[in-house]
Amino acid sequence: MQRKSVDYTNFRKQVSELYIAVLTKNLSVREALSSFPQDCEDKTIIAAWHALCHLEADEDLRAKDEMYKKEQDEYINFIAYTLDKGEELPENIVNSYLPYHENALVANSTKIKGILQNLKKFLS
Repeated sequence: MQRKSVDYTNFRKQVSELYIAVLTKNLSVREALSSFPQDCEDKTIIAAWHALCHLEADEDLRAKDEMYKKEQDEYINFIAYTLDKGEELPENIVNSYLPYHENALVANSTKIKGILQNLKKFLS
């Protein structure tokens, strides 16, 4: 039995809008993370979720190291631009987050309360 191919283009564009809202300070990282598409199994979107988590987690480092902040901003902009085109992220980016995919807290409509609690713990 062959698995049905899913087109994630619209989901990727939606995530790009979340990234842009974070970059323009119209949305907090936490709000963006909780607004990711539900039940999405796209490795690109899961990797984008993790990249946004790292942005939040690196807040102190970004404040202390201007070069790191600049490089991370370029990385986040690249992800937003790629997703805006509906494209997959490069394999090296996706692969760098693969070990964490099982722990991704991307919203799942069947257990959203538990995920929000885990997300709160993760970001605290």
